[in-house]
Amino acid sequence: MAAVPSEIAAILELRSATLTLVAMVLKTADLDALAAELEQRASEVPGLFDDEPVAIDLTRLHDDPEPIDFPALVALLRRYRMLPLAARGGSAGQMTAALAAGLAEVPVGGRPVREPAAMPPPIERIVEVQLPPRPPLVVDKPLRSGQQVYARERDLIVLALVSHGAEVIADGHIHVYAPLRGRALAGAGGNTEARIFTTAMDAQLLAIAGRWRTIDEPLPADVLGRPAMVRLDGEQLRVEPLSTRP
Repeated sequence: MAAVPSEIAAILELRSATLTLVAMVLKTADLDALAAELEQRASEVPGLFDDEPVAIDLTRLHDDPEPIDFPALVALLRRYRMLPLAARGGSAGQMTAALAAGLAEVPVGGRPVREPAAMPPPIERIVEVQLPPRPPLVVDKPLRSGQQVYARERDLIVLALVSHGAEVIADGHIHVYAPLRGRALAGAGGNTEARIFTTAMDAQLLAIAGRWRTIDEPLPADVLGRPAMVRLDGEQLRVEPLSTRP
């Protein structure tokens, strides 16, 4: 291998990185139908797709003879502020077309993380810049049974009812200024300091950083249907009354 010039080593450093992709499973090659579905979901939950890195899963269409217009598909996803980066699970012809549209190929079983080739140590001091936190995701419409909202790398604020069977997830805190009757999972990325707040606690499931409790364990009378906060105390999930008095 050719030697790396020192002037390049001074300004370039390679590190391993893991990128989480949202798998979007295509069940039809009809882009008009897909556009209608995306429009409905985006209207129900504004900001749902914002800046989401996406891998297009073609396993359901592997044997479908109908061709997929990948340039148009990529443009459609970008219109809804998704970031289509890769495709997986398609036939040889589908994957060739996906690669021609600028998508990478991701194995269905996932890709192992590979360490980059060794580089000479950097000469210049590297300054780590702290980026500002992402603003919270705000949902102002009721969430019906079967609907899910995920606030990736930020807090989630819900201003309407979270129905039984609906699910709200956030890597940060979850605030529900309405009855919380579905499932709430805060600190989904492992943040043990995350909390859940609601003005009317009646949740099916509560979880913080993987620690959870379900309706099998009844809520205390002083929080059921009332303002409450959920936090972690060591490994124990605590559900406590939340005072709304000034």
